[in-house]
Amino acid sequence: MIPCPALAGQGVLLYYLRVLDRLLANTVVACHALFIVFVVCGGFAAWRWRWVAALHIPCAVWGILIEYRGGICPLTPLENSLRARAGQQGYTGGFVEHYLLPAIYPRGLTAGVQMVLGTFVLVVNLCAYTLLLRRLTRGS
Repeated sequence: MIPCPALAGQGVLLYYLRVLDRLLANTVVACHALFIVFVVCGGFAAWRWRWVAALHIPCAVWGILIEYRGGICPLTPLENSLRARAGQQGYTGGFVEHYLLPAIYPRGLTAGVQMVLGTFVLVVNLCAYTLLLRRLTRGS
């Protein structure tokens, strides 16, 4: 594999380090997406595996608080740092950037939208755990 012309004068090792940083950034995005799915849907997994609730409840609380406070998940600065080290400026490129990033970082994300998202996560999880408690009290 020949290094891209922009990095040719800087050496092949630097090129491969940047490729590695880009792969790590994409991995962070994928983990971020999986975490979001777990925060939203993990209560339903607890129907099948009760121990999941011990992991899910703190994660769901974290996700709700991040949305309500307008905070930034620590994975976001990590990803941005890796992308900067990889020499990237934006989210253009492969599958991960094209399909996952718009779902994680939607345009027009305002404090009001974050409140709606936080409330959505709260309602979904309240429903999941309410149904779980009903099943447990009925002896199912």
